Parts: sequence; C-alpha cells; structure tokens
Amino acid sequence: MGPAAMLAIAVGGAALAHAQVSLKTLVDLAQKNSTAVRMAQSDVNKAQAVLSESKDVYVPSLSFSTGIPAFPEEGFTGQPPSLWSATVESLVFSYPQKYYLNAARSGVQAATTRLKDAREQVALDVSTAYIELDTVSRELEAAQAQEQNAARLVEIEQQRAEAGVDSLHDLLVARLAAANVKLAHIHLETRATTLEKELSTLTGLPVASILTDHASIPEIPKVTGNDPPVTIAGVTAARQIAESKERVAKGDQETNYIPQLTFFAQYNRNTTVLNNVNYFFAHPLPANNFFSGFNISIPVFDMGHWAKGRESNADALRARIEADEAQRQNDLQITQLNASLRELDAQAEVAGLKQQIAADDLKTVQTQLENGNGAAGQPGGQAQASPKAGELAHIDERQKYEDAQEAALELAKARLNLMRALGHMQDWINQVNSK
Repeated sequence: MGPAAMLAIAVGGAALAHAQVSLKTLVDLAQKNSTAVRMAQSDVNKAQAVLSESKDVYVPSLSFSTGIPAFPEEGFTGQPPSLWSATVESLVFSYPQKYYLNAARSGVQAATTRLKDAREQVALDVSTAYIELDTVSRELEAAQAQEQNAARLVEIEQQRAEAGVDSLHDLLVARLAAANVKLAHIHLETRATTLEKELSTLTGLPVASILTDHASIPEIPKVTGNDPPVTIAGVTAARQIAESKERVAKGDQETNYIPQLTFFAQYNRNTTVLNNVNYFFAHPLPANNFFSGFNISIPVFDMGHWAKGRESNADALRARIEADEAQRQNDLQITQLNASLRELDAQAEVAGLKQQIAADDLKTVQTQLENGNGAAGQPGGQAQASPKAGELAHIDERQKYEDAQEAALELAKARLNLMRALGHMQDWINQVNSK
C-alpha cells in the first residue's frame, strides 16, 4: 500500500471519528448489537425448534443399525442374528400431544413478543442516553464560557483587591465561584464520557466516533397517564408464557388413562454366518424379514405422571401470578410517571423563565457597560455597572441556561419512559426512523 493510500485512509478515519451520528443510526446499530436482543432472538430460535419438535413426532423416523457377529455363536440367542436392520416409527395418536403442540405455539409467540420488548427497551436506552449526551454537550459549551467569565472575574477581583477597592473576602468569593464552575465542568465531562461509553457498548461504535446530531432527535410527544394504554410487550409475553405452561400442565394431567397409538415397521437382513441358528428352526432362516404394526399403550397407574402433572400445574400458576404482577407494576409505573410529569413540567417552565430573565438581565448589564445607565452620579440614581457585574451576569445566565437544559432533559426522559409504560414505544421508534 502506497503512502497516498495510507494518507487517504488516515484522513477518512479521522473524518469518521469526528462525524455526527444520528439517533436513528444508533438505534439501528444497538438493536443489532445488543446482548439482550441477541439473547431474545436465540430464545425465538429455540422456541421454533421446540414447536418443530412437537410436530415432528408425527413424522416417521428412520434409523439403521448393524448386528454383525463378532465371534461364532453357540445356542439360541433369543433373536435372529442380522447383518443390519432398518426401523420406522412415528406417533399416530396422543391426546396430550395436542396440548404440548399448542403450548409450543404459545412459546413461539411469547419468545417473539419478548424479542419485540427487548428491541423497544434498547431503543429507549439508546434514545435516553443520546438525548442526555446531546444535552450535556450543549451544557459543556455553556460551562466553558462560564469558566472564561469566572477567570476574568477572579482577575478583576485580584486587581480591585490590590487597589484596595475590594477586600480579600471578595477575592476569595470570586475564587470560590470559579472553583465551583470548574467542578461543574468536570462533572459534565465525566457524564459525557460515561454516556459515550454507554452508547459505544450498546452500538459497538468506537467511543471517539459518537458525536450527537441534535436535528436527528424528534420532538417527544406530550404524553400523559390519561392517554389510552396498550398492553406492553413484556406483559403480553408474560401472559403468553403463562398460557404455554398452562397447556403443558393440561397435557401432563391428561396423560393417565388415555391410550397412545404409535406405528412401527422394521426390516432385518438376517445372516447365518458365524452361527448355527438354522439348527433351532424347522426351516432355514430367511435372509429378508419385515414386520410392522401399531403399538397401543394405556397408562393405568403411573405415580410419576401424577407428580409431573402437579409440578407443571404449579409452574403454570406461578407464571400466571408473575404475569399479573408485571401488569400491576406497569400500572403503578404509569401512575408514578404521570404524577412526576406534572412536577417536571412545572420545573422546566420555571427553569426556562429564570433563564430568560437572566438573559434579559445580562443584556441590561451589557448595555450599561457599553453606554452607561444615564443616571450615574445623580441623586438617587443607579450606580454605573462594573466589569465585575458583567462577568457575574454572564456566569449567572449560563448557569440558568444549564439548569433549563437539565430540567428539559428530565422532562424528556420521563415522557419517554411513560411512552414505554403506555405501550407506545413503537410510535417513538417510527418517529426516529422518519428523521
């Protein structure tokens, strides 16, 4: 590979590392890469195999075996010696088998529903982390501006303290404000690093390549707990699992006293090599032997099956209770999220208004710094704004901006979780895919 090609690859890799990645792309990658989704897909494959196994008992099975004598035989061995044999066997009628077959079908439905639930949960996790990372990225920009303003504030206070205008206490207060701004900046950087790692783990992308695209985030619907709920996939899967176990229990209970019919056929290629089998029969042993028939078995007294039926019935009862509990927990979550949404909505409104007021105050201070207030030096007039006041106004405005962003983030996360609890997560996924 030539230097030009290597340079092109390096430049392309650098461009990819700093390219924005849409929310849709991350959701798609996470749904393919997620361990939970892959395990759920494995459960679907297993359930489909169980269903096939339940059906295939009616399909004749064919097996071959050999019985070549190893040493010369003496005496009557109980069965004619054979070179090889072929056996065909299949189930013809079994009353419990229809329950097992229906149970396997319910198992496939449950596994498929759980796969859907896993995909929705991954979409929620990715969306929440992506929106938070996008919010933190904007807050980091504000924090950087805050640090610059705080550094200038410390510089101003240092000069004023040296000139004897302000006391040492004022300088220490300014340094404390700058230290708090720095600490908040570090906290935001830590959050961003953690969120990038979380998204990298979910999607398989390198950490350095994850840069959010704010335009790819759809507007989150203003859902409430009063919106009509749809049974979520997790609860539906729990009910389907309970139904499957109930059918298994029914099949185990119906085993006793009900006959089972199987068909069998067998061909033997007999041999008289290394044995004296013809000595024991009136006619020579034929080389080709074939027989077939129906085997009817009626379980009359089988305590093992009785115990198995009780065990399956207990499993079915537990599964039904778990399904009911999952529904109750989801209903409780809807109630809790709906109650917190009102408070979060009000907090977001308050934080937004505070940010607007701080922005207006900053404009006022900036205007005074540029043009004066027109009343300085007059009796009762407001004192001229100082550079110190300007830096404090900048810091306060950026802090109020960050507070507003945090309040909006918490509201967005609550709405997404409520959409999930209401069973409308697929609507959000459709919105993401349409961006």
